[in-house]
Amino acid sequence: MAIIYRYQIELHDSLYFATREIGRLYETEPVLHNYALSYALGLVDSEKYATTVPPENSYRYFCAEQVPQYQAQLTPLNQQGIYITPARSIYHASVLNTWKYADNRYHVEMKKTQKNIPSFGRAKEIAPESRFEGFLISQKPLTLPTWIRLGKWASKARVEIVETQESKLSGGEEDFIFPYPLNPLDVMFSHRVTRYDVINMPPVSLIKMVSLHGKYYRFNRLKIPGLMQYRFS
Repeated sequence: MAIIYRYQIELHDSLYFATREIGRLYETEPVLHNYALSYALGLVDSEKYATTVPPENSYRYFCAEQVPQYQAQLTPLNQQGIYITPARSIYHASVLNTWKYADNRYHVEMKKTQKNIPSFGRAKEIAPESRFEGFLISQKPLTLPTWIRLGKWASKARVEIVETQESKLSGGEEDFIFPYPLNPLDVMFSHRVTRYDVINMPPVSLIKMVSLHGKYYRFNRLKIPGLMQYRFS
């Protein structure tokens, strides 16, 4: 028996992370990746959720090396039966900000510049009050934080559990459509994926409007793919 939480996240700051770069425009896709949510919700390397990792792979406020270690840090969630899906937008608006930067190094040799052109870029961010929704599947009760930080600017966001249900894994396999985004690596080993649209975003592109065949959990009228785990190859 799994406990399924339908969660919603409301932005209280503008959210930025570069999912698409078009020249000097850095665009934020209105989707929250499940890797990012796993870290933001404090599920990774947590004594509370029994997902601690060895010291060489630890994830804390300060990390000696800014190198992602997704496999080492997310695998303990599989062992505890915890999985979160990516979140889709149920309402969002975008804002476009222009930024400029300069060389602020001191005590450098003064050289005559060739052109007096400032360096600049534009960031398309998700506006405050935008809302996202997804699902958290766990084999035991969880208590999520009310406030989290997301994106490059550590934007403030509020987390709300909208609905909770207990559900058994289906006895047989069926064809069904899941309208929320999924991580293809996490679902392709347990289901036959037949049709989908791609959402290009690092570190693993997501898929949406997925037609698949396999076992599922029933959440109201929705069928959520069962047996999903964090996978990396």
